[in-house]
Amino acid sequence: MTAGPVLKAANWREFAPPQLTPILQGAMDALYEHGYHGTTVRDIARRAGVTVPALYYHYASKQGILVALLDLGIEDALGRARAALAEVGEDAPVRARFVAFVESMTLFMAHRVRMAVLDSELRYLEPANRRGYAAKRKELETLLLDILVDGNSSGMFQMTSPADTSRALLGMLRSITGWYHPDGPLTPVEISGRYVDIALSTVGAAGPAVG
Repeated sequence: MTAGPVLKAANWREFAPPQLTPILQGAMDALYEHGYHGTTVRDIARRAGVTVPALYYHYASKQGILVALLDLGIEDALGRARAALAEVGEDAPVRARFVAFVESMTLFMAHRVRMAVLDSELRYLEPANRRGYAAKRKELETLLLDILVDGNSSGMFQMTSPADTSRALLGMLRSITGWYHPDGPLTPVEISGRYVDIALSTVGAAGPAVG
């Protein structure tokens, strides 16, 4: 299954509902509500409006469904990060690239909260599936780390360890899925602005979030 839309620089801020099959939609909702161990194949089938044998025709196991959803999520996140960075350009000031990355990830975590929260379920992946997902996750992490290393080298950022800072920032961004709710007081755009400010302070570059 091909995961995630191909995004152009112009539309990485746009979030149409994800185009999921009934099985994947039912699985995503069930996993969001009950976690991997608390979700049964029978519950997924019920939500999808199919029989259990029909579900197994498309996916060999609950593990296969989780892998499909995780792939969709990481490809969506990667696509948005790459598109955001492409919009500002590889020759843009490091601060502008950093802001673009943080904004893209903050918006993704808020708009795709039910999909993004599944990242925490990677601990249940079988070894081969975990390696495949981890490799894509590493691509996303490397995008941020490269920006932080450039920022430190140029003197625009002030960090003792770009690697540690990268892990801290990614943890902060992923934590949005633990508290964000569409009916809450803040919109994704408002959250993005606040998290960009926090991120800039974290790397020693506080100030207006402009390139």
